[in-house]
Amino acid sequence: MSFFKNLFSKPQTKQLSITSNNGFHLRPVAQFVSVAKTFSCQITATFKDKTVDAKGVNSLLSLSLEKGDSFTLVTKGKKAEEVLEKLHTLFETLMHNDKEVKQIEKETYSYEGSAIEGDIISEGIAIAPLYTYTAKEILQKSDLNFQEALHKGIDELEALYTTHQKNDTATIYLAQKELLASLGQKSQTLTEFEQLVEKESQQLLGTKLDSKRSDYQDLLQRVKKHLGVELKVTFPDTPFILLADDLLPSQIDTLAKTKVSGVVLKETSANSHTAILLRGAGITSLIADTTQLLADTKVILDAHSGAVIYAPSSEDLQKAKNRLEKNEAQKALASTKRFENATTSKGKNIKVLANVSDVSSAKIAKEEGAEGIGLLRSEFLFKEEKPTLEVQTQAYEEIFTLFDEITVRTLDIGGDKALPYMTLPKEENPFLGIRGVRLFQTHPEIMAEQLQAIFLASKNRALKIMFPMISSVEEFNEAKHFAQEVANKHQLDIAQLQFGIMIEVPSVLFLMETFNEVVDFYSIGTNDLTQYLFAIERTHPTLKADALSPVLFNAIQSIVKKATKPVSICGELAANKGAIPKLLNLGIETLSISSKSIAQTKEEIRHV
Repeated sequence: MSFFKNLFSKPQTKQLSITSNNGFHLRPVAQFVSVAKTFSCQITATFKDKTVDAKGVNSLLSLSLEKGDSFTLVTKGKKAEEVLEKLHTLFETLMHNDKEVKQIEKETYSYEGSAIEGDIISEGIAIAPLYTYTAKEILQKSDLNFQEALHKGIDELEALYTTHQKNDTATIYLAQKELLASLGQKSQTLTEFEQLVEKESQQLLGTKLDSKRSDYQDLLQRVKKHLGVELKVTFPDTPFILLADDLLPSQIDTLAKTKVSGVVLKETSANSHTAILLRGAGITSLIADTTQLLADTKVILDAHSGAVIYAPSSEDLQKAKNRLEKNEAQKALASTKRFENATTSKGKNIKVLANVSDVSSAKIAKEEGAEGIGLLRSEFLFKEEKPTLEVQTQAYEEIFTLFDEITVRTLDIGGDKALPYMTLPKEENPFLGIRGVRLFQTHPEIMAEQLQAIFLASKNRALKIMFPMISSVEEFNEAKHFAQEVANKHQLDIAQLQFGIMIEVPSVLFLMETFNEVVDFYSIGTNDLTQYLFAIERTHPTLKADALSPVLFNAIQSIVKKATKPVSICGELAANKGAIPKLLNLGIETLSISSKSIAQTKEEIRHV
């Protein structure tokens, strides 16, 4: 009966308007589709007498919706009205969050040589010979068929999306994954796939989404690579400025590892995925018509002024060199002072520690000027196979020898992290389920072995043990008692160890007075604390909490005011330039951040 009810139910419709200056482009379309696909009812979109499946990325993109356009969203079938409201809310959120890439204001310039002007992608100065992009296909052996290669590509993009969750580039990989899956559903062979890519690319030609055509070519190359057809690009082993019509988004990571000084692209836009990734990599780059430029000639790429200076005079070169040296000096200043203390202008010393995830990153942290480890994520040892006691002990010991101050977080699996050999129940809300300290109840044998390895590796060092996801005093007491029982069982002396908690569950804010009586220290995990304060999952594809919300700072202020034990911060907020002055004014004296942010964060502190 319910089947026929759904079959003949009245369609639900709603007019949706494009309010983003970027139009309804690939990233928000992919986010919309990823949610739409979770509903069983039929969902379509109609614009100018053209109706498409709203569960397909390429079909939605084919509508070429730009700012000011309105389309009709139609849902029909099971819970059609409820689905329509959810998608409407999602769409409004996507439009609100889709900020336009502002055109970078150009500085005035004065050069004697001839100049070609363009639009800035990423600011900077480069002086080097021009190198023209060339690529050729290399055939290699592959035993995969088309469908296997397709799914390999989808899996790669899923992995990239997961890896870059905390970066602005994450949605690029989600968008490409959804687009590839959508194209793959309509292709059975590589030939069909190539024809479809060509067809869909042509539909974007000349529209505001024109620059997204490179994503289609990128996906084609990704699939072909798994079939043994790889696009090979060679670069000089000396500094160069790359000239190209456009680049594939996936090529930027490779390019960043070369001696590239700058990039000038002819056919892209400031909000293309290629441009976003160039900015993310910090590569000086420009959009300009470079038809008249010749390879191997030395030029100045001034991406502060938005110009390429060819046939520069000696005075031009000196001027550009002076600016380049000034830029590099500012970066070098922070780098050369990275081993010095971070002292505010008022003479207050702030301790800057590192968040590390394995032995290699711990060594990098040492080189980058970290004063210790404020968060050792122990999950690196727990990968595809369960690590032995010996493997764990050796790894911990190698890290512990690097610093005098180290805080180890016990295994924090669950939520968005899983292990193949650790069975966890399927949960509707895993971020509110079994994770962090709750593993002491569900997997005591794994936790006991981890603690034993940490104790063995400590060798009378003054180490800190931190329990994640603590929500009550009882949980902390039980976890600490568990640790003491492990030490007693193996006759290990842990008198020199301290035990504390990550503050990431809001309930702790109301129990500070009682926690003060039992813990040795606190570390505020702002990533999860923000997630739980705003009830927005930190990996959600569309919903984002304001990282600088007054609510979060009020919570931190409350913690600092009530705490009688040392308080540090180990979340991303600790390296946020806009947050550092506020955190220090609230009384935070210890920050734990990613290694690459240490030098710059110390320099920021010196100006507070």
